[in-house]
Amino acid sequence: MKYFSILLLAISLYSCKEEKKEIKEEPKAISEISDSKTQSDSVNQKATQFTEVKNDIQEDDGQDEVMLEKDILFNGKLKRIFELKDFEKVFGKADSTKLMSETQPCTYIFEDTGDGKNDKYLYKNESCFENTEQKVGVNEFWFLNGNYILYKGIKIDGSSTIDDIRKIFPNSVKNISELDSPGRGKVQLIRLREDKENISDGHINIYFKNNRVQSIHWWFPC
Repeated sequence: MKYFSILLLAISLYSCKEEKKEIKEEPKAISEISDSKTQSDSVNQKATQFTEVKNDIQEDDGQDEVMLEKDILFNGKLKRIFELKDFEKVFGKADSTKLMSETQPCTYIFEDTGDGKNDKYLYKNESCFENTEQKVGVNEFWFLNGNYILYKGIKIDGSSTIDDIRKIFPNSVKNISELDSPGRGKVQLIRLREDKENISDGHINIYFKNNRVQSIHWWFPC
């Protein structure tokens, strides 16, 4: 009888140990399901991101990018068209001036304003501005003597490289061209559109010399 009691006790302890083992193993199964779900969510997220990137590439038509006037600040202060009183405040006194009637340009910024008789060019550090009455507009802007622009808050100056500009305008840099320009020598240039709808016949040229940004010029056909 004594041995029978011991046998029952042993069977009871073994059974209890097995139950505890099963209880410990149950959370492990839940953890495995959770890990499986996390991996599945991660795969789905990566697939979604890939699809979004792919869609962006498909929507890219390869055209030169757009550079809107409203997104530019010259020397961080002035829009492309500004008041004459602000010219000297930001750029200093003009190096020289010339009546536009002397050169008779085929097109200019303020051609629809007034009679144009007293309209003139203002030159400062190689940059060319157009002036009519109390208004001034940027024709060509050189990145000299600390001149710079803020484009959507991004600073572009004479130290900016082609690779720097590629980050902003990848298509235009991909279509970069090279030419011999009078007074400049061999330069590279990219073209930017003036509007998203391609309404304007003109475009914006950004010139590079020795891999550095040199100037920006608004070009319009005659």
